[in-house]
Amino acid sequence: MLNKIRIHLADDHQILIDGIKTLLHTNPRFEVVGFSVNGNSVFEEVIQNKSDILILDINMPEKDGIEVIKEFALKGFPCKIIILSSHDDLRLIKEVMKLGSSGYLTKKCAGENIVEAIQSVYNGEEYFCKAVREKIFNTATKDNPKLNKSYLPGNLSLTERELEIITLISLEFSGKEISDQLFISVNTVETHRKNIMKKLDAKNSISLVKYAIKHQLIKS
Repeated sequence: MLNKIRIHLADDHQILIDGIKTLLHTNPRFEVVGFSVNGNSVFEEVIQNKSDILILDINMPEKDGIEVIKEFALKGFPCKIIILSSHDDLRLIKEVMKLGSSGYLTKKCAGENIVEAIQSVYNGEEYFCKAVREKIFNTATKDNPKLNKSYLPGNLSLTERELEIITLISLEFSGKEISDQLFISVNTVETHRKNIMKKLDAKNSISLVKYAIKHQLIKS
């Protein structure tokens, strides 16, 4: 039997906490072990209830979400953090990911994405909801006139993230540049690259470029 994923919720709106608790209780793998309504109490409460995942709002009273993340980074408690915020500002997203958060959801998309986000982050992956991914992708490629933005994910068995990466590879972004643009680690980029090569039976990056041109990811 799999261990339950222990979840702590931190938001200054009790109605949102109650709504998320109700949603998560429908999944037998999840256990909501605590909640906080101000930033000062988050760290100590997460330690006490031994949470695996912290779902954290940025706008918390007394100590905001950024300060909470810094506290976890400084003290080194092994709890993975998913930001749940009404904000989708890319500078903010980039900041919290650099500080050590593993995922970012907007409150508008929480209902349909929070289960997937928890499962992904618990398994060691990083997670962004679709609205955030699209914003990151558009920002990462907006200055390159070769990109064909009319083609969106859905081709063959490639995921949206894999299509983002194959496009950036085709636009001659390095692994480090892709990492910086999409706010993921270089190791994650390389893992995606290997998975893409295997799926497409490609031997090198040139094959990926040919694929991108053939399927109109970029214009030749």
